[in-house]
Amino acid sequence: MKNTRALWMLAVSALIGIVVVVMAASRVMPQSASTSKVVVAAVDLELGSKLLPQMLQVIDWPQGSTPAGTYSELKDLQDRVLKTSVQRGEAILNSKLAPVGSAGGLSAVIADGKRAMAVRVNDVVGVAGFALPGNYVDILVNARQETGKGAETKPITKTVLENVLVLAVAQEAGRDDTKPKLVNAVTLELTPAEAEKIDLARNIGTLSLVLRNQVDKASVVTPGATSTALFAEEPVQLALDKPALRELPRPRLATVSPPPKKDCIEVIQNGTRGLSCF
Repeated sequence: MKNTRALWMLAVSALIGIVVVVMAASRVMPQSASTSKVVVAAVDLELGSKLLPQMLQVIDWPQGSTPAGTYSELKDLQDRVLKTSVQRGEAILNSKLAPVGSAGGLSAVIADGKRAMAVRVNDVVGVAGFALPGNYVDILVNARQETGKGAETKPITKTVLENVLVLAVAQEAGRDDTKPKLVNAVTLELTPAEAEKIDLARNIGTLSLVLRNQVDKASVVTPGATSTALFAEEPVQLALDKPALRELPRPRLATVSPPPKKDCIEVIQNGTRGLSCF
């Protein structure tokens, strides 16, 4: 009797387990089947790259989490150009592509209305190699400014442009590397008016780059630094190691009054002279 009850309990437990597995499978099956085809990068791709079929692959992507602007077929991306870097396995989005018909290379990543201009730099001007593609810099010029008094000029350093995007350093435009690179040229993204300023500035003086925080977009207007302003401040009076000697006041001498004047007579007594005063 006890064995029969135990067998019935085992049978019921097994039946319940089977029902649970079937219900779980019925819930998982529709979700796994609800996918869509998405084109992703098969290898790491740099900005300016022209897309070819061997660079891409199509994978199944959960339909509920598919990003906006994806592509499902490789033919839709034939010869399109990337304007940002894309990592392996990352979906190719329309927002990461240059307009249809764009040629590959740096020209594809230049924003509308902007121009790319190269500036010669060295290890100092180039912020020790830390001015990398994707960073923002301010540009300073050191030149001689006319004072308005004949042909007299004075040296001045002035910020001529702020918040300028670095497109490339030397011949490299990749933005994923953070290691400093010492190069002899930096390519900047400028408006036509800004390009004119830089061309004039580098012909009348020397340029310097100042690296700035990428989230700091505030503009600061400065009058520029001149030698007159640089040395105009009062020199700082340094404290002596020993305290300075203080001149002590001279003691005042007491005034001695002369003795009062007395009446005196000469007295001769027994052949001896004497003076008697009263």
